[in-house]
Amino acid sequence: MKFQINNARIIDPFNGIDEINNLFVEAGRIVAKGQAPVGFEADRLLDCRDQIIIPGLVDLAARLREPGNDHVATVASETLAAASAGITTLCCPPDMIPCIDSPAEAKLIQQRAQTAGFCRVHPIGALTKGLEGQVLSEMAALKQAGCVGIGNALRALGNTLILRRAMEYAASQDLTVFLHPLDHALVDRGCAHEGATATRLGLPGIPSAAETAAVGQQLALIEQTGVRTHFCRLSTARAVRMIARAKYDGLPITADVCAHQLFLTDTSISDFNTLCHTMPPLRTQDDLTGLREGVASGAVTAICSDHQPHELDAKRAPFAVTEPGISALDTLLPLVLRLVDEGVLSLPDAVARVTSGPASVIGTDAGTLSIGNCADLCIFNPKLEQELTQTGIHSWGKNTPFLGWRFRGLVTYTVLNGRMVFERSAGEASAP
Repeated sequence: MKFQINNARIIDPFNGIDEINNLFVEAGRIVAKGQAPVGFEADRLLDCRDQIIIPGLVDLAARLREPGNDHVATVASETLAAASAGITTLCCPPDMIPCIDSPAEAKLIQQRAQTAGFCRVHPIGALTKGLEGQVLSEMAALKQAGCVGIGNALRALGNTLILRRAMEYAASQDLTVFLHPLDHALVDRGCAHEGATATRLGLPGIPSAAETAAVGQQLALIEQTGVRTHFCRLSTARAVRMIARAKYDGLPITADVCAHQLFLTDTSISDFNTLCHTMPPLRTQDDLTGLREGVASGAVTAICSDHQPHELDAKRAPFAVTEPGISALDTLLPLVLRLVDEGVLSLPDAVARVTSGPASVIGTDAGTLSIGNCADLCIFNPKLEQELTQTGIHSWGKNTPFLGWRFRGLVTYTVLNGRMVFERSAGEASAP
């Protein structure tokens, strides 16, 4: 389909564009801005006056639950939820059932995503077989099967020598290593940030040092091996400062933070709210401030959803034994736009953290509106707002602590490779 999109504010941080203009799409690609190409006749004309066009969002972490837990969610259900949130590219971590430690699993995920047709899915391969932390996976085969990087998710490695050998293997294959900085011995059986709130509630704590000690150790190995590394889900201000210094020193590293860590703190669990049980845990107000500063300065390259849909029973138990994680696809863009409203980021910088920033981590040409690029578009109306309700969540997972929050800036259209994959119906939102 040929699209002509008129009068929209176009924001493309990768190319430094922020202007009101027209955009033209043909054969799945962006063919022009401003004036239509010679002979162009649109099949569909969209007047997007007062709306904003940005590249389709790129999310570095979303569990799709299929295969293995397809009673909780499926590739089709969650990629449709992603499309409704303006996300056109997402990464699937390796800790599914079975884990992504062979080409078969990597290809299965991609095939199911292609069949569903709502969103591109890039698998992250397992760093060790079975994620058991002992024997290295066949990284070369995983890369050939389409994996954009390798990691061990939240599972522990046997020792630092295994991590070093894995980094050396990954470097030889030009693969990015995705690391969750957690010292599992310090985590022990903890489920909340080690601080006043956890002490008052009688919950076993996870100290900040569980993250910073791991970051220090991993930075030393990155310097030793030279491997390109991405630090996943930072949660402490001290870790952000360590990453910023290492980047300044020239280490080939990037980092992300999940959106909920920029709005919630450990006080959010004061009433044993299991919807706020996350891993890494919600930290202090000082940590939240430090994470925001890291996002604003660029030390943190990307903001991700860390989407983890759960069935309701997974959160209906004593706090310490509930499943950690938040259903977060639906709230990624609204939370990022709230950072703009609160003066943390300019709108172009906020867009960069969910488009060109994460795209650079996985080495894809997504996240831009360059002429000739695939037409992956997110169009949203910054004046529309909506209260988040369970019925308004497109994901099968309804486990979010943001129910009842009122969000501004709703996605009206999502275009994937020149195809309209989501269109918000009239009456789904209201003006403030």
